[in-house]
Amino acid sequence: MEKILFTSECVTCGHPDKVADCISDAILDACLAQDPNSRVACETMVTTNFCLICGEITTTAQVDYAAVARETIRRIGYVYPDAGFDADSVEIQCRIHTQSADIALGTNDEVGGAGDQGMMFGGACTQTPELMPLPVALSRALANRLTECVRSNDLLRPDGKTQVSVEFDENGEVVGVDTVVVSIMHSADFEMEELRRYIREGVIAPVLKNYGFDIADVSHIHINPTGNFVIGGPDGDTGLTGRKIIVDTYGGYFSHGGGAFSGKDPTKVDRSAAYMARYMAKNLVAAGLASRVQVQLAYAIGVAQPVSLRVDSFGTGRISDEQMTTLLRKTCDMTPAGIIRRLQLRRPIYAPTAAEGHFGVADRPWEQTDLAPVLKELSGV
Repeated sequence: MEKILFTSECVTCGHPDKVADCISDAILDACLAQDPNSRVACETMVTTNFCLICGEITTTAQVDYAAVARETIRRIGYVYPDAGFDADSVEIQCRIHTQSADIALGTNDEVGGAGDQGMMFGGACTQTPELMPLPVALSRALANRLTECVRSNDLLRPDGKTQVSVEFDENGEVVGVDTVVVSIMHSADFEMEELRRYIREGVIAPVLKNYGFDIADVSHIHINPTGNFVIGGPDGDTGLTGRKIIVDTYGGYFSHGGGAFSGKDPTKVDRSAAYMARYMAKNLVAAGLASRVQVQLAYAIGVAQPVSLRVDSFGTGRISDEQMTTLLRKTCDMTPAGIIRRLQLRRPIYAPTAAEGHFGVADRPWEQTDLAPVLKELSGV
C-alpha cells in the first residue's frame, strides 16, 4: 500500500524573505517600545547589498528605521567577508508615510474595529507536546537548530531551509518520519561531505531524538542535495516581507487566510486574530475536547465583532463543533481590542516571532493554555 505522507517546510532567519520579516518586526518592536499605540504596517525588500523599507507608520516614537534594519542584519549574521549583503555596507532606503486617515477612522480607540476584512485560521492537534502538527514542528526545530549552529560554526552561513515528510496511517496517526531535507549556506572552505556529516549528526539526529525518533529509521535524508550553497541570502535571492506565510503558521496542515504577520501592529487582525484563533484552538485541544481542531475567524473592516466564528474538529470532538463554538463565544472577547487585552499585544514581543516561529513556542502569550480548565468545566466532559 502506498504511504500516506504529509510534508511541511521551514526556513532560517537568514533566508532572504525571513531577513525582510525580521527587519519589519524589529521596526514594529522599536515603535511599540516607545509608543504602545503605534500603528505600523511595515514592508521590507532585500537584495544584493540593498534594503528598501516601505509602509505606513503613525507613532510618537522616534525611531531610526535604517539603524534598526542594519542592526537586525548584523544580528542575523550577515557580517562575513564577501557576503554580498553586509550589515556595514548595505544601502538602506526608507519610504515611510503615516496610516491612511480612512483606515484610521475604523480602527481608532473609540470604534475599535478591525483594521481590514479577511479570514484567519488557528489550529492545534495532539501530534506534539506543543500541540502543533508534527511535520511543521520538526521543520521548525531543524531550522532553529541550524541557526544555533550558524552562530557557533564559522563555516556556516545564515541562509537555510528544512523540509520534513511524515508518514500517517489511515486514521491520521503518525507512523514515522519518512524524509528529511536540509539545505544550509556555507563557506567555500567547508568540504561537502564533512558538512553533510556535521548536519546529520549535529542537527538532524538530535532534533529527531527530541521528538522521539531515531535518524536510523528515516527512509530518506537529503543534505544540500544540489551540492555547494555558497552564494545565498539576499545576495542570491530577493526577499520580501510576508512571503513565508505557510512557514509562519502550520506548514499547510491547517488552512491559512492569506494574510501575513510581520511588520503589522495588533490592530491588524491578519496578525492578532490569527494568534487568537491559535489560542482558542490550542485551549480546546488542551482541555481534551478534541484531538485536532481548526478555528476560523472573519472580520469586516471597521467592525469590532467578528462576522463569523467556526470550529472544525474533523470528527475528533468529544462534544459537537457547535458546542465548542458556543463555549468560545462565552469565554473569549474576539474584538480586536479584546484580543489585544487578553494576549497583551501592545508590547515589543514580535521580532523573535519572525526569527524563531510564531506558533509552538512556549512563552508566546497565545500559546498559553490558561483557558483550558474553564472550557473543560463548562463543557461537562
